[in-house]
Amino acid sequence: MKLILQEDVEKLGSAGEVVDVKDGYGRNYLIPQGLARLATEGRLKEIEEAKRQAERRAELTVEKAKNLANELEKISITLPVKTGEEGKIFGTVTNQDIADALEERGFNIDKRKITVDQDVNELGEYTATVDLLGEIKPTIKIWVVKGD
Repeated sequence: MKLILQEDVEKLGSAGEVVDVKDGYGRNYLIPQGLARLATEGRLKEIEEAKRQAERRAELTVEKAKNLANELEKISITLPVKTGEEGKIFGTVTNQDIADALEERGFNIDKRKITVDQDVNELGEYTATVDLLGEIKPTIKIWVVKGD
């Protein structure tokens, strides 16, 4: 009996897979428990179409991430900070500060996806890496300048 699993079943398969089981196991356990449905021709076509759509969505996501990475590579951020006498800044520039500066420019990046290469505790130029998707990790130039 061919069935389409609705949920993950241990030692049998994961949700969405088509499995071949003995008639009694399918009819008396899997189908009544809501773990599987009969693999009819129409349902098999539905599964194939859902897989194709998921692949298309994944491609679009990668394409969007690449476009965003290209845009991020082109920009540099200037962060004005309060400083002491010797150019030391009060506190440090955080990922949240960088995320806020990016948001002002129209980029909605989560602060947890931003990694600054070194501690930002002086005026100067720094780089930060944004972990967008998989291997797509653009770098951003950050200028820390004396502010008010």
